[in-house]
Amino acid sequence: MKIATNKLVDLYNYYQVELATIYDSDELWAIFELICEETLGFSKVEVKQRLQSNLNQSDVLIIYDIAKELKLGKPVQYCLGKAYFYDLKFKVNQATLIPRPETEELVDLIIKDLKSKVQDSNHSSLNILDIGTGSGCVPITLKKHLPSASVFGMDISLDALKVAIQNALLNEVDVEFFKHDILSPITLINSYDVIVSNPPYVLASESKQMELRVVEYEPHLALFVDDNDPIIFYKQIINFCKTNLAPRGLLYFELNPLFAEDVKNYATTSNLFNLAELITDMSGKKRFLKAKKK
Repeated sequence: MKIATNKLVDLYNYYQVELATIYDSDELWAIFELICEETLGFSKVEVKQRLQSNLNQSDVLIIYDIAKELKLGKPVQYCLGKAYFYDLKFKVNQATLIPRPETEELVDLIIKDLKSKVQDSNHSSLNILDIGTGSGCVPITLKKHLPSASVFGMDISLDALKVAIQNALLNEVDVEFFKHDILSPITLINSYDVIVSNPPYVLASESKQMELRVVEYEPHLALFVDDNDPIIFYKQIINFCKTNLAPRGLLYFELNPLFAEDVKNYATTSNLFNLAELITDMSGKKRFLKAKKK
């Protein structure tokens, strides 16, 4: 199909024809709004109001080229190089996961829990570590909302860390990032008051049921875990807490609901924590763990 004119409505009609087998109509409209916002500077209201507007040829070509990438299955966030998380903007590429709504829920939980702590004069400065930081969306958002905290992010991927550093600059916060594989031994000088992690938790065998745009474009290193030990990262992080989580410190996990009880049981039998509780997400799934060290 060719685009008839330079009108915005014709571009949208092109998207409908070319991408109807990939996205339903509501999702496609939301994607088109996002593309218009990022490429044309239009608000959502303006997109509807300006459907009959003529665009310059360069803008038409940019939006047309994005459609071609979308048709190949590339996620819109990678097409644009940007994603939103907790009302902040982040650079993303194929070295980083696209931030998920569930992770926003986790960050919201932490912020609400910690705001009361930082208001206490005895907890004026918290040390927070995010393990498997990816784009940096978790530690950067925490630093934005808890500015007195000292916040750190760890990841095995140098490419992901480069993106995270850019995102800290973009969002004007001071977060310290460093490279390490949590599955390898490490001795850190810092003791942390809060450790948070959204580690790989999708079974490798589950990839066959997942959308192609996730499997083909998002980093497998950050997504998948071996079926033989699906909670390996959680166990290692809990063991890491023995020496690196401060007394009465807090541990937060995002979980695969299939193995939530297994992670809780490991945390409980570690004898490190007074409290280890599972928290459901907005869909009612056991998605998060919160544990308080003795």
